[in-house]
Amino acid sequence: MSDRQDFIMQQKLVVTIIQKGVATKIVSATKKAGTEGGTILFARGTGHREFKKLFGMTIDPEKEMILTMVHQDMLEQVLKVISDTGNLQKPGKGICFVLDIWKAVGIIHLLHSSPKGGSAVEKNENTGEPLYDLIISIVDKGFADTVVDATKAAGAEGGTITYGRGTGIHEKAKLFGIPIEPEKEVVLTLVTRDKTEQILQTVLDDCQLCRPGKGVAFVLHVEKTVGINHPVC
Repeated sequence: MSDRQDFIMQQKLVVTIIQKGVATKIVSATKKAGTEGGTILFARGTGHREFKKLFGMTIDPEKEMILTMVHQDMLEQVLKVISDTGNLQKPGKGICFVLDIWKAVGIIHLLHSSPKGGSAVEKNENTGEPLYDLIISIVDKGFADTVVDATKAAGAEGGTITYGRGTGIHEKAKLFGIPIEPEKEVVLTLVTRDKTEQILQTVLDDCQLCRPGKGVAFVLHVEKTVGINHPVC
């Protein structure tokens, strides 16, 4: 394994889910701790501490979710900053968890490249079911369709698009002197593991993720799936 690939393997994805209005504050704190930014998504909470009522009707409170890529060397420091800034020690304030990243493109200083091509469908040794990866692509608003078209051309069956806002170092813009956080689109693509390399490379090429500020894509291993009822060729 090359030093470059080894560095990528040391990246972690920190997922933070907190109350609406706190995300920008947390991202600012994590930047000071050494991260390059994050992507903020919008969601709603359904935890047992989060049900409120208005005129007798139950309301699901709005939430914000932050995706932050962090090198493992600074992981503990960043987690502490997130916990302190978001008061996560208190019940109902939010949660934070960490996922492994085994491959990523669009991180310019890593100059990552992946070989094209696929192999036989990998299967779970215990169940015989196909193994899947989740490719997460974060791009500027309006480019999600480009990602979906690229993944389909490379063998994927489609994807799910959600929306967020960016806070990365290449994404600062101003209007009348006021900083603007540009809108982002996040594409979730579930693929069999034999197609991951080729699809990731196609996204890198078609969406120009080798250019600063164009976006990032990374891969997470999927341990188990339900609801996939069609045959996998």
